[in-house]
Amino acid sequence: MDINYELYKVFYHVAASLSFSEASKQLYISQSAVSQSVKTLEKKLGQPLFVRSTKKVSLTPAGSVLLKHIEPAMNLIHRGENQLLEGGALGLGQLHIGASDTICRYFLVPYLSRFHKSFPNIPIKVTNATSGKCVELLEQGKVDLIVTNFPNVRLNHSYIQKTVLEFHDVFIANPLYFNLKQQEITFAELTGYPILMLDKKSTTSEFLRGIFLRHQLELIPEIELSSNDLLIDLARIGLGIACIPDYCLSGDTKDLFLLNTTEKMPERRLAASINPNLVHSASTAEFLKLLPEV
Repeated sequence: MDINYELYKVFYHVAASLSFSEASKQLYISQSAVSQSVKTLEKKLGQPLFVRSTKKVSLTPAGSVLLKHIEPAMNLIHRGENQLLEGGALGLGQLHIGASDTICRYFLVPYLSRFHKSFPNIPIKVTNATSGKCVELLEQGKVDLIVTNFPNVRLNHSYIQKTVLEFHDVFIANPLYFNLKQQEITFAELTGYPILMLDKKSTTSEFLRGIFLRHQLELIPEIELSSNDLLIDLARIGLGIACIPDYCLSGDTKDLFLLNTTEKMPERRLAASINPNLVHSASTAEFLKLLPEV
């Protein structure tokens, strides 16, 4: 089907903003031109793409399907433009990394520092997201490289370039509130205490719940948060026993202790991944070289 690319471009901007007026601002064309382009595309495809009302605009099922295909294509075009413009000016091109705030703070910062010192003129972007969301960003071409928790059911194994860290999840508590420092505690006994952990959207939460289910136990946290730093803070004031990756332990956690559990937590890893279906700038390869491999 011969459809002008500009029609898809207009559709993308309306679908991304769910606003005809906002799309017209982004495209520097009139709102009537945006509306006419959408109507033309709908006519060519033979079905409506948007539900229009006086209060809001929403995608039809057909519009949602089309957006899933158009969005990665738009991101690829944008990536190509950036690599040509920035690569020509700087030699390597921009580096865009996706990772959770925990992975950024406790693992990536030293390597970002080394890269910046070696290539001070290369722009670095970091998008914070859960490990699951990072995979989505990578598949859509919105980032060049991601560093995520593994196992990760959403991550295509062919995307993984390196295993960069091995770690264990640990349970920590304040001895002033939990008299368990000299004891060994079972997972079953642990479920009787207030547990602090990451929210259900995280791969860490999925992993921990799966581990407890293997022991026929249901892990029901007292508090769920999106930040390991906050979990540490709440454990420090005695609100519960926090579960965090061991690489988050530092001098700031000396007032807390690690619980000794009868059942041992399985090892997990951090993996650096790229989408092999995308063209990558030289900066991505250079950053991968800096990362360790275990």
